Amino acid sequence: MELKQDSDDNRSSDSLKRLDVAIVGEINPDLILDGLPRELAEDRELLASGCTLTLGGSSSILAHNLALLGTSVTFSARVGDDHFADICLRELVRAGVNVDHVVRASGGSGTGVTVILPLAQTRRILTFPGAMSELSLEDLDLDFIASASHFHLSSLFLHRKLFPDIPWLFQQMKLRGLTTSLDTNDDPEDRWQGVVDRILPYVDVFFGTEEDLRKIAGVDQAEEFLAPRVSVLVVKRGARGASAFSAGRRYDSPALRLDVVDAVGAGDTFDAGFLHQWLHREPLERCLAYGNVAGGLSVTRAGGTTAFRDQAHRQSFFERHWQEGVLAP
Repeated sequence: MELKQDSDDNRSSDSLKRLDVAIVGEINPDLILDGLPRELAEDRELLASGCTLTLGGSSSILAHNLALLGTSVTFSARVGDDHFADICLRELVRAGVNVDHVVRASGGSGTGVTVILPLAQTRRILTFPGAMSELSLEDLDLDFIASASHFHLSSLFLHRKLFPDIPWLFQQMKLRGLTTSLDTNDDPEDRWQGVVDRILPYVDVFFGTEEDLRKIAGVDQAEEFLAPRVSVLVVKRGARGASAFSAGRRYDSPALRLDVVDAVGAGDTFDAGFLHQWLHREPLERCLAYGNVAGGLSVTRAGGTTAFRDQAHRQSFFERHWQEGVLAP
């Protein structure tokens, strides 16, 4: 069963045929528990100092924040018919994401959930995949997805049922004239197979952290190995900013210097900022800088979307930092 958007969404059917980005991915809430000890004792009741329940999932965070940046977005996914799905879909709709093609399944495992335990410099991430791992090709309306100008997929290795068909899906979108992008995110099994030879031939923009790219490439010189295989390779370097490789050239952009409240979703939000500019055919230097500003905004509040939902905070942040981001050496 598909979820229909609220009646106050007045976009016409014609406008839906001109969607900028079609995203296939996962939808789940993030439960963030702050202040827990690094070592979790068994058979003890441990108290957290803070708790945030918010929209999670790499694809969902990207879709939510990309829509609030002003890009039209549609989302295709599979969720359960439960309260977790209600929470997540409501936030996506409020951001302006079209979720008409999210399948709500009454059977199956229900909507997944991720529990995040922030530590001083790292974090623990515990995920119950639920319906995201049950998404299949039969759940996707390929004609609707192909009505966009760009196709994006995140969390490659969480889509276990869809995984064998993902290379074909990217190939189909390229054949139908879409540009494409991919962010694999982590592989819980730490195998990292099936990306380079099967999927990358159909990817225009490939996002990854330095560590993820090393594991995907299987060599220490991952950037040199992967850059020739895609039109644009984007390397996310955390506090050291980001780099892009294209047509034999390298571009670098520093991160903003900020007090980090929570880094959850910062990388996904960087992707949103980069794509928002790239789809407008802006230079790669500008795409990187805008991605860093978007990612910087994300870390000012707990959760990957909270800072973006505060319109006044979002506008004020971009007014202070966007020009700085463009001009930063």
